[in-house]
Amino acid sequence: MTTQRELKRLIRERAARTGESYTTARRHVLAHAGRSGPSPVPGYPRFGGGLHHESTLLAHLLEQAGHVAPHTGRPYTETTLCGLAGGIGFLYAVFEYRGLPAPLVTVVAQHHPQPWLPAALDRLGIGYRTEHGRAAVALRTVDQPMHCLVSRADLPWNSDVTALAADPYPVVVVARDGGDLLVDDEAPEPRRVPEETFRSAWSAYRKGRNQRILIDPPAGAPDLATAMRAAVTTTARHLTGPVLGNAFDVNMGLSGMARLAAQLRDRRGRSGWTRRFAALGALPFAALRLYECLELRYTAPAATRPLYAGYLDEAATVLGDVRLTEAAVEFRRSGARWAELAEHALAVAGEAGRRIEERLFQQMTGAGPDPEPESGEVPPADHDEFLVAAADLVDEALAAETRAAALLLP
Repeated sequence: MTTQRELKRLIRERAARTGESYTTARRHVLAHAGRSGPSPVPGYPRFGGGLHHESTLLAHLLEQAGHVAPHTGRPYTETTLCGLAGGIGFLYAVFEYRGLPAPLVTVVAQHHPQPWLPAALDRLGIGYRTEHGRAAVALRTVDQPMHCLVSRADLPWNSDVTALAADPYPVVVVARDGGDLLVDDEAPEPRRVPEETFRSAWSAYRKGRNQRILIDPPAGAPDLATAMRAAVTTTARHLTGPVLGNAFDVNMGLSGMARLAAQLRDRRGRSGWTRRFAALGALPFAALRLYECLELRYTAPAATRPLYAGYLDEAATVLGDVRLTEAAVEFRRSGARWAELAEHALAVAGEAGRRIEERLFQQMTGAGPDPEPESGEVPPADHDEFLVAAADLVDEALAAETRAAALLLP
């Protein structure tokens, strides 16, 4: 079973062998994980192999339930499902909590706030059941794979010290084997976990406590063209217009990108990154958060843009709309800029950013002492250089996505 430590080793080895950056090497390693050999669970698709966690889980669920994509006659791919769920979005916000030494940067690059799996299934018209009830009863016999939202922090294989119980994390319970459950979660083989341990993680995420989604068998061919068009239109409208219908919309879509670029450049204002992250260790921590949000957290690599571009190429063929192919070119261009920004951010973060992150989240969860000052702070001159370069990259991505969104709107 591939652990996070083994994954990092594979990435470092590829980067050393090919000369690729860490982020690029990671993308390639993930893309090829788990794509050979039979499934370790009979009747369930091969584990691993995905770039986007939620779309890969949904692809596995649909394949196991017997659903095939009408335009290929083969199982749905994560590319198709990523686009049908909405694909991309953008949220930028900075949260400040009393008693913590550094503000918390948050970027969500995938489409939101619609729940991912229901959004794709509703557009396709594929039936599913959302059930609630006692965990012990639900797990006594696992008759079919169940999509569950859990607390990642309470999964025994979790190596992310910053995972919080309040953050929803999807996994699929594939089968039961004696007193253990076999769980699909970003590994070439199923994760084996005692039932009691999984029940604790399932209950710890309170908003989704003991919730499970089960996919119905096929009941007719979906109207893929209508589903694809509806998904594209929703994505474009949420990039260009209101999403929530309240004041927070300024942080979302193209507006959120413009806001990020402006605050990166702002040298004097209280919301500018120069003043907001002036404390020792604050900017490396902010840079690390930026990297993670563009490459790792609730996203596919490069802010999900390359994966979404692949969906637009598919949709262009199904819908006979060349504008979608032109938009895909723009999203690949913006994806390259987001990936470059992630690389710069990771370099600035260094070990200082990682140490601050670990200590800050320990403080937030009450699991450790208050964060201590860091000695590995990046010099102010390097701060300025990073902030200027970062703002330029965001502006370039924004320009490409503005052109793309205009091509996607009806």
